[in-house]
Amino acid sequence: MNTRIDAIRREIRDRGADGALVTALHDIRWAVGFTGSSALLLVLGEAAHFITDGRYAEQSEGEVEGAAVHVPGYRLYEHLATLLPAGATVLRQADSLTLADATRLEGLAPETTWLDATDLVTPLAAQKTEAEIGAIARAQAITDAVFDEIRWWIKPGTTEQEVAAEIVYRHLQKGAQRMSFEPIVASGPQSALPHARPTSRVLQAGELLLLDFGCVVDGYASDMTRTVALGEVGAQEREVYEIVLRAQEAALDAARAGLTAAELDAAAREVIADAGYGEQFVHSLGHGVGLRTHEWPRLSQQNPSPLPAGCVVTIEPGIYLPGRFGVRIEDLIVIEEGGARNLTASPKSLLVL
Repeated sequence: MNTRIDAIRREIRDRGADGALVTALHDIRWAVGFTGSSALLLVLGEAAHFITDGRYAEQSEGEVEGAAVHVPGYRLYEHLATLLPAGATVLRQADSLTLADATRLEGLAPETTWLDATDLVTPLAAQKTEAEIGAIARAQAITDAVFDEIRWWIKPGTTEQEVAAEIVYRHLQKGAQRMSFEPIVASGPQSALPHARPTSRVLQAGELLLLDFGCVVDGYASDMTRTVALGEVGAQEREVYEIVLRAQEAALDAARAGLTAAELDAAAREVIADAGYGEQFVHSLGHGVGLRTHEWPRLSQQNPSPLPAGCVVTIEPGIYLPGRFGVRIEDLIVIEEGGARNLTASPKSLLVL
């Protein structure tokens, strides 16, 4: 029995439909275990059908659990149409299906009523099993180990791009499948850009350096940010760092199942606002992490959803002073009943390199 397929069936019933078409590859992996790059998953009341192309015939037979495997060459949508019950109402993932494919579906199955659905699988996938948490923890352990090494390697005179390359190399050397995103290496005024890309800028003594990176192990991601000092920095840099650290600690202390995402965001945001930097905290507190680096739930002022036990999220408050510097500190935690489990081991006191 595939309990994840059964969970999708409950969503189908709750939404008044006869079936669901899952097109997002990360959701297909979550549901049936397939790790390839071409697939559709049709879930009906009494059956589930996994459809892929010939490149994955052998792989899907070994990976897919709980669904009949179909390999109709490259005509996946055409084959899908033959599996649809006459006159069925079927949910489709409006947040992952292109307009072209949606139009194609309507032409191939004119008797099917298609209902556009969002968040069909994402809330289900947010509640991680201990096996999934274990994979995330292994990825985070590699990221922690890389930070422990890289902080002794970084020095003024090195470029941001050189630091990024070293981060990637050391992750892969330690067994990561790949990076979960392009590392952010932002020095001096570049650190005031929350999603800065590494450049040829040379690291200078007396500046802050913001490092944000993670990797993938067994399909699951890690994510961590640390801000360090390249030699001695000014009083305001230290003040801002301590404010961000207090804000993060307030959120870590508050985190627990049942708290809403907005309430957790507020726990950190209030600390920063009270210190006079509210307008300089320009993003949400964090986001879910799993098969994707950014997934549900988003820890935002606009998200009233209660946090479920078992979801893994980042806690990453920041303050950014344009043209001068920025500070962000990010940990990866598991939301639990009555509290949270921190998967991040790297130190958070301001490191002076």
